Amino acid sequence: MSPTPSPATRPGGSGPLRVPSFAVISGAEVRETLQGREKQIVELVETTYRLHGAGDSVNPPSYFLRFPDRPADRIIALPASLGGPMRVDGLKWISSFPGNVQAGIPRASAVLLLNDHATGYPFACLESSIISATRTAASAALAADWLSRGRSRPTRVGFFGTGLIARYIHTFLTGTGWTFDTIGVHDVSADSVAGFRGHLEQTATARAGGITVHERPEDLIRSSDLVVFATVAGRPHVTDPSWFAHHPLVLHVSLRDLAPEILLASANFVDDVEHCLKADTSPHLAEQRTGNRDFLDGTLYDVMTGQVRPPADRPVVFSPFGLGVLDLAVGKYVYDEVTLAGHLHLIDDFFHELRRYG
Repeated sequence: MSPTPSPATRPGGSGPLRVPSFAVISGAEVRETLQGREKQIVELVETTYRLHGAGDSVNPPSYFLRFPDRPADRIIALPASLGGPMRVDGLKWISSFPGNVQAGIPRASAVLLLNDHATGYPFACLESSIISATRTAASAALAADWLSRGRSRPTRVGFFGTGLIARYIHTFLTGTGWTFDTIGVHDVSADSVAGFRGHLEQTATARAGGITVHERPEDLIRSSDLVVFATVAGRPHVTDPSWFAHHPLVLHVSLRDLAPEILLASANFVDDVEHCLKADTSPHLAEQRTGNRDFLDGTLYDVMTGQVRPPADRPVVFSPFGLGVLDLAVGKYVYDEVTLAGHLHLIDDFFHELRRYG
């Protein structure tokens, strides 16, 4: 293995400007690096939100590649740049092909490219479905913590949608200290419910409380004071505000489950206003319905910095669009940890032409 390259530096820095070596990090290495580090990753995500909120990032709109002959399928590009101590640029390229599930393979696949902050050269390609699920779950766990401060801490959790993201969110909740008296689950797929229940039964927190499979969505929501939406819904399918009369905390991770009427009767928080109010998300539909954004109470950054306090007398809904800077932060963390462990797989001749004039 070649020596691990130092990050490129600009003239006048600690070394000459040079092209970094290129590394490939597999999904197995990503999983091994992140497993059991829920608290560290949530802290990293909080730091990243604070950098983003303070303006030390660039996070342009996501770009959707859609197919006229395959309207259910899409591939999304999330470019971003993150400052602070990480100083990294990059791009997540993630596909969503729902038909994969029928063939027994995951719906989503992804890669993450990390670019050197000084030269712009890409220096790593990481398998990113795990990074994407990890940053999503860490964001949800962070929001659950901050948005439940000043309210009764939820003890009854309900998972609406029981796929990979639900499993990761459960892992991050329990990995950051949450315990639940009851766990409810609901999904239109019996196989997904069975698989998720098997996951829950392997955890100590699940054995300490009951696991209930709810056939009716209403029963799941009414019996939970923390509701996690992690579906693949393309349009709102939960429409009755009375189901939320007990004022639960709602992690609306899948973004398109709730009808505008429910958001308009709730306190609403997002990760980034401009990102979230587009692409026919539930908040975007609420904006179209009302013609304004007055239904938004603020961002998670606003809550973390004390600018806004979530109310206790209404449902509180967190709708995160998912920011590319989070992928960069988690991806750079993985890269650094694999490098420190001495396991970085370098492709020394990846860049062929390295002289300006040949």
